[in-house]
Amino acid sequence: MNPNRRLFTAGFAALGVSALAGRAMAADKDDKAKGNGKGKGKAKHKNGKQLLGDKIKKNGKHVLETNGPNTVSVDVKDGKIAGMNVKHSKKGELPVRKYKSTTKMASADVMQYASMQHVQLQQLGTVWIGFAYYDDYGYEEIYWYPYDMIYDGDTGAIEYIPVY
Repeated sequence: MNPNRRLFTAGFAALGVSALAGRAMAADKDDKAKGNGKGKGKAKHKNGKQLLGDKIKKNGKHVLETNGPNTVSVDVKDGKIAGMNVKHSKKGELPVRKYKSTTKMASADVMQYASMQHVQLQQLGTVWIGFAYYDDYGYEEIYWYPYDMIYDGDTGAIEYIPVY
């Protein structure tokens, strides 16, 4: 086969692959903009303890963060978290689910699998409580806290099973 024919075939294949990839990315972006729930089953784990910080010492309602139209706040009572509320700017209050896990799902700096940590660095026996809600794109936002920061412990919490 001559070199020109090989170059033409490789260029044509590369052009086809790039056209398909561009079209797939555009379709995914359109689905997210329409809120078609492409993110269902995916979770974003956040360190709630770090986000709350020293606000745990003061009773009342404290805003953790704002995610687009959603405002996430926690109710603090006697130095412990009594509950979490999520308010959408147009839809009102969103339902919040409570999870429990023995695996540390969110860390202060980056997500790291337990298999990549030294045994001495793992907090063995710690129970984590997570408060979760679904955003407009179908992603589950979960805020994790150590068990001892929660006012009513694991009451009403269901076992968290991560979806990989």
